[in-house]
Amino acid sequence: MNRQTGIDEIQDLYDCYAPKFLGLCYRYCGNREDAEDVMHDGFLTIIRNLDRFQNRGEGSLEAWMKKIMVNTALKYLRKEARYKKLLVFEAAPGDNPIEDADENESYPQISQEHLLQLITGLPLGYRTVFNFYVMEDYSHREIGEMLNISENTSKTQLAKARAWLRKRIHELVKLKEYEQSETSAG
Repeated sequence: MNRQTGIDEIQDLYDCYAPKFLGLCYRYCGNREDAEDVMHDGFLTIIRNLDRFQNRGEGSLEAWMKKIMVNTALKYLRKEARYKKLLVFEAAPGDNPIEDADENESYPQISQEHLLQLITGLPLGYRTVFNFYVMEDYSHREIGEMLNISENTSKTQLAKARAWLRKRIHELVKLKEYEQSETSAG
């Protein structure tokens, strides 16, 4: 393989996975600029360590790269001074205690764009645990080890994140219903 072929393969890899990994990084960082930085750092790590990748079947390359991206995002959140103050695992200002949620409660349909906006709007501690648990399928024990928090704190943060999202989804739906009724009346 010549140097140009290697560069072309890396470019193809980047082009194929960049949109997905940008979304992943955005969910953790909460803004596009930081997400782009994290994604690029993650790709640099991937490229530097590509020779260490061991193919274990279909999908293993993506899973390996995703793990690097998640770890890069977590490292970035830990390192950034502005995030250190925000990565607090307690109630967000103005939040009520966790409400008992009805597991059978149905949720209105909202667009993926609105859902992503709501997720990135979560307080950082809630968002971090939510992403690890819901989006990346880590256990509360694993999350606790990665974030240096207890397993119960991880569970509490997830419950609070879900309650926060539930409240914002219902507010969004009520706003849409109000706007539709105003449009129909006028």
